[in-house]
Amino acid sequence: MTSPRRRGPLVALLGAQVLATGGNVVTLVALPLYVLAETGSPSMAGVLAVVTTVPVVIGGAFGGVLVDRVGYRRSSIVSDVVGGLTIGLVPLLHATVGLPLWGLLVLVFATGLLDTPGQGARTALVPEAATLAGVPLERAMGWWGAGGRSATLLGGPLAGLLVATLGALPALVVNAATFGLSALVVVVGVPRSLRAAAGAPGTVGVGGAVADEGYWSALRAGLAVVWRVPLLRAVVLMVMVTNALDVARSNVLLPVYAESVLGGAQALGLLVGAMGLGAFVGALLFSAVGHRLPRRATFAWGFLLAGGPSMLVFALEPSLVWCLVVTALAGLAAGALNPIIGTVLLEEVPPAMRARVSGAVSAGAWAVMPVGALAAGLLVEQVGLVACFALFGAVYVLVTLAPFFPSPWRSMDRAPVVRDEGAAQAAC
Repeated sequence: MTSPRRRGPLVALLGAQVLATGGNVVTLVALPLYVLAETGSPSMAGVLAVVTTVPVVIGGAFGGVLVDRVGYRRSSIVSDVVGGLTIGLVPLLHATVGLPLWGLLVLVFATGLLDTPGQGARTALVPEAATLAGVPLERAMGWWGAGGRSATLLGGPLAGLLVATLGALPALVVNAATFGLSALVVVVGVPRSLRAAAGAPGTVGVGGAVADEGYWSALRAGLAVVWRVPLLRAVVLMVMVTNALDVARSNVLLPVYAESVLGGAQALGLLVGAMGLGAFVGALLFSAVGHRLPRRATFAWGFLLAGGPSMLVFALEPSLVWCLVVTALAGLAAGALNPIIGTVLLEEVPPAMRARVSGAVSAGAWAVMPVGALAAGLLVEQVGLVACFALFGAVYVLVTLAPFFPSPWRSMDRAPVVRDEGAAQAAC
């Protein structure tokens, strides 16, 4: 039996990820409602979504190389500390000297800039932490997905309750606190000795990067990995479109629907929580049986059912009960998606390049999200909420048919490669 000490780093990484993700969910609920209350404009909610997503693209594209060099543990801590300070300034400035809208947007942008590198740094340590704990990589990634989904499950209703009772900005204090706790958990629970195994040629530095490699060369090398692997290219392209539709739904369409049809913050919090509950159950099921399932079929059906059908149901303007049911079912279908993508990424990428490649994949996947958010805000004002749900839902269904075609998706089902790095280690 694996000792608690050997399981400790994996548990700590999972805990830190849950805390940081939960805080972000609070912000996801609180900030759009605050902007809608202050401006009354769905298009401004779209602008906020753009400012929220653009730094994720920038940080993912350019921060991964630095994370590889600085070290995964240290990068996770720095990211959380900076995020806690910047998001904590929002309610502090509002309560003291005042906070104009442009100031809010600047702080939100700064918070998101290091968020993706921090999450990528924690994810990059999962293979070694899983090996230390004696856990298969797919199971560990299932737990990773379940942890993130549980944060959504708890954070959504909590955020709705906080906004309804205290207001949007005081709820952000919770986000600042979760960032601080996440950093503390990594400091205490993840030893400095836990680092990615050397897997790239050349002299390996602190974070696993090649010591004599320049920044731009390292960045190009990470992008080249994504470009050379057809499966990674296909994943990035499809998720790029679906993420744009998802951010349009979560940051614009659902807040507007909750505000105009369902009664406001508590309804939005319940919808976010229902998505989290379904996805949490789905990720847990995948962690238990995912390594026995056909990976491509699970991925294809999960993606097809996760987004488009629920949007089409919302176009019928159902009551809150039906909204919660279809949202929970969509979450259940989505539960396996991130664990599968994460497992494929860790299997395909050399250990010393995990952060930069993960950052490149994240940047690609998030690149069109600002367009989706801004388009949703403008379209709601021009053609109406129902038409937007119907249009985005139909596009979502068409895009998610892609994995049912063999090439290049068939390679998703091949057996993982197990590398001998001094000990039996799950593929990474």
